[in-house]
Amino acid sequence: MSPTVLRKGGYRFFFFSTDREEPKHIHVTYGDKYAKYWVEPVALARNKGFSGHELTEVHKIIETNKILIKEKWDEFFTS
Repeated sequence: MSPTVLRKGGYRFFFFSTDREEPKHIHVTYGDKYAKYWVEPVALARNKGFSGHELTEVHKIIETNKILIKEKWDEFFTS
């Protein structure tokens, strides 16, 4: 199960149900591109295919929506 937290500019931000044991983070895809970001502080953990410009854009989206992402993480993993 991988619930979608946010869709913005063609990007899909989501969790995997198996992520519970790791610090808060978010996965993002766009087509066949994939990245993983730690949420606190926002930092790139893994990238497959995104350009530097795209990573900057994704980073900004995560920063802007960090509160929402943390709330959704807590809702999903504490229920």
